[in-house]
Amino acid sequence: MADLTDLYQQIIVEHNRSPRNFKRVDDADRSAEGYNPLCGDRIELFVKLDEDRISDIGFQGKGCAISQASASLMTGAVKGKTMAEAEALFHRFHGMVTSDPASPADASLGKLAAFGGVRQFPSRVKCAILSWHTLHAALSKPKSAPVSTE
Repeated sequence: MADLTDLYQQIIVEHNRSPRNFKRVDDADRSAEGYNPLCGDRIELFVKLDEDRISDIGFQGKGCAISQASASLMTGAVKGKTMAEAEALFHRFHGMVTSDPASPADASLGKLAAFGGVRQFPSRVKCAILSWHTLHAALSKPKSAPVSTE
């Protein structure tokens, strides 16, 4: 189990150091801003749609390692998915990070399972789900009010 925990920590560190899709998508169809006042995390998310499929996605912002790594992994996970598939993934991820800390992480989420351990630290859950709530807001309507994890 320690090896798996170490692997998950390495994934989070790597995606914080070199976030994927850390960019502005100038021709985005949807965008949203998110803010976590507890930690100071901020994110701006840009989504380009091809009909109902996410053809491009990017984010910019600053925050703790967990929030930045979560945004990086989330953008990679939803790129190419339909809006409905991305919403379903949002609910699965949210369920994993808010479930009982004693339950195992959802291994079917692949690298996203790295965030299963944040359940043990309730204040860090908001860091992990900020980008996901921001994605949910962006997909819900073309122009949304800022999202807060308060």
